[in-house]
Amino acid sequence: MFAMIRGKVSASSVSTPDTLGAMTRGAGSNQAHRYTARPMLSPATRQLIRTRLDAELGRIDKDAPARVALVYPSPYHVGMSSLGFQQIYAAIQAMPGICCERVFLPDGGDEPGAKIETAVSYESLKPLAEFSAMAVSVAYELELAGLCKLLEQASTSPLREKRVESDPLVIAGGPLTFSNPIPLAAFADAIVMGEAEQSIGPVMLIATSFASKAEKLQALSREPHVFVPSIHGEELPAMGRVDDSLLPAKSTILTPHTELSNMFLIEAERGCSRGCMYCVMRRSTNGGMRIVDPEILFAAVPAHAKKVGLVGAAVSDHPKIIEIVREFTTRGLSVGLSSLRPDRLKEPFVEALKQSGYKTLTTALDGPSQRLRDGIERRGRIEHYVAAAEHARKFGMERLKLYLMIGLPGETDEDIDECASFVSGLSKIIPVSLGLAPFCSKRNTPLDRMPFAGVRIVQKRLVRLRAGLRGRAEVRATSARWAWVEYVLAQGGENEGRALYEAVQAGGSFSHYRKAFERLGFSPDGEGYGAASMPTSPERLKMQSRRLRTLGPS
Repeated sequence: MFAMIRGKVSASSVSTPDTLGAMTRGAGSNQAHRYTARPMLSPATRQLIRTRLDAELGRIDKDAPARVALVYPSPYHVGMSSLGFQQIYAAIQAMPGICCERVFLPDGGDEPGAKIETAVSYESLKPLAEFSAMAVSVAYELELAGLCKLLEQASTSPLREKRVESDPLVIAGGPLTFSNPIPLAAFADAIVMGEAEQSIGPVMLIATSFASKAEKLQALSREPHVFVPSIHGEELPAMGRVDDSLLPAKSTILTPHTELSNMFLIEAERGCSRGCMYCVMRRSTNGGMRIVDPEILFAAVPAHAKKVGLVGAAVSDHPKIIEIVREFTTRGLSVGLSSLRPDRLKEPFVEALKQSGYKTLTTALDGPSQRLRDGIERRGRIEHYVAAAEHARKFGMERLKLYLMIGLPGETDEDIDECASFVSGLSKIIPVSLGLAPFCSKRNTPLDRMPFAGVRIVQKRLVRLRAGLRGRAEVRATSARWAWVEYVLAQGGENEGRALYEAVQAGGSFSHYRKAFERLGFSPDGEGYGAASMPTSPERLKMQSRRLRTLGPS
């Protein structure tokens, strides 16, 4: 078996989508599975795939006895921006005897009610239904709709209990597993929990080796970080945590056709040392923050890269982050960071970011008031944001962008008014943009089970904020209605997953989701929000308990 990395010379048998189309019948595991006639793809789709493949650098073209589909339930430009997706791609392509072909939700398929062409693999135009197994990466709850569409187009039931022996084995994983994978269990035969780099090898061997689906599921259920709903019920296994020697994850394929055009992505760290109450990746998840040595980062970036993106939940907390940014800038690379904490935006750091190509300084405001920021354990304070704005102006940046949540527990109109006043003041220093999102509580966080504020309340608060700003800041907000859909799934189980499928079948509009979820007792107007208050963080409760024990009985 041979492999070739595009752009390098090696022994290989490399095929194009046209030539591979004749080679894929029967490929996969040694068990028989159904053969689907080649789909009638439009010339435009064929040309689009060919154009994208021609632009890729670093692709690993490989032939192997067993082939699996590596599926992303969003369009190509989203999937190829996913570092986790690329990491699993590289891991499968490195396995002896197995290779993968990538399948994405066709462009526009993530729009409600969109009709899509039959999904095929990019490498060979092979229909998804023709693979014996598929590995699906799911980032967040709303991508479950894309998975349903892909499975339907493959003439395969999205609901796992309705699939038959000849249907592909559906194995899922991805960031969603860190919070609540139970709605996904309505569709997936098995779910790899947490970090998957070490689990993917045994999982793929099982998926392509055993004769029957029942044997595969039994074998998968014995793997330490694999959840098999038909066997485990709702009892989740431990979260996977890879050995630190396997860090960092990094890009395999560079392409201009992504959200981050031709940017080489690499982890500067994994996890987080902070305790933000709403965040799934807080310090209590998988042992907190794991730092990558700068020399490893410098050595990993290929010579052909022009842009590097440093990825992680808390990149700006890396103790050597300024030196890392400066070194890459000295090498002629532009640098992007996935997260900037306001209390880290000191003058030398902002200067280094400007020199690396930053035009907009982006950080999180999170709560609309200092009271709420303190409540969710955010370290950002008024003086940090003021200093960041002043540094950004000093070094010639064009704008300060702040991300903000609305609808936190205990939020009032006074909190919104404080936000309007504060942001108006910042706008006198530098132009400000606000990116707003309704708060959705997630499992595996201290704010789990907190109620959704309700679509009407969120919209009302947004109107109040805009009025208070009086045009002094640009405001862009995500949909309160779709945030409610995300909330229901984030807090739900298999029934909520099946309700999502009902909504997709009905057309996928918000009204379809509303009807499906209302039958389960959910309301987009929110229930219990008025009585909700911000809970105390687990860390603060422990601290208070220690103090009481120190004081002893009165």
